[in-house]
Amino acid sequence: MLRELWDWIKTFAIAIVLVVLIRSFLFGNYVVYGESMVPNFDNRERLIVNKIIYQLREPKRGEVVVLHAPEGEDYIKRVIALPGERVRVQGDDVFINGEKLDEPYIEEQVRRAKEAGGVYNTRGDFPHDGSEAVVPEGHVFVMGDNRPHSKDSRDPSVGFIPFEDIVGRADLVYWPIHHFELLPSQ
Repeated sequence: MLRELWDWIKTFAIAIVLVVLIRSFLFGNYVVYGESMVPNFDNRERLIVNKIIYQLREPKRGEVVVLHAPEGEDYIKRVIALPGERVRVQGDDVFINGEKLDEPYIEEQVRRAKEAGGVYNTRGDFPHDGSEAVVPEGHVFVMGDNRPHSKDSRDPSVGFIPFEDIVGRADLVYWPIHHFELLPSQ
């Protein structure tokens, strides 16, 4: 009886240690706050974030990342431009090294805004003088999918994001359960 109890205690102790290690170093839970990633992520959705991926490689364009923002909170944004690339936002169009970026994740919102006679990105151009900005080494340029309502790299208070401020890549939406989705990796 004592031996069986001891086996159960060891099993639970190992399980707890594994959970703590996995949550601390490999994967984390994140709750989306706000509307900056609508229509692709909703307020209060819960995600699993891969924390180890960027220890192994640099972020890729199009990946959705959780990052530490300057105000001390965490943001969820999409990687748009990589180190050394020239970026410019003009209306609803994003240009990387002079070529228009294909953004299927907001295609429907841009189409609807144009049909209504406007633009989806009502926050204006970036940089504001119409030139291009170069992403510094070790940084990325990020934007929210909800372009009119996202505080992101276009905002001087956020700017380019250093790699060390990226928590990880969003890999899975698990709550609410009807939104369950394994997110595509780029």
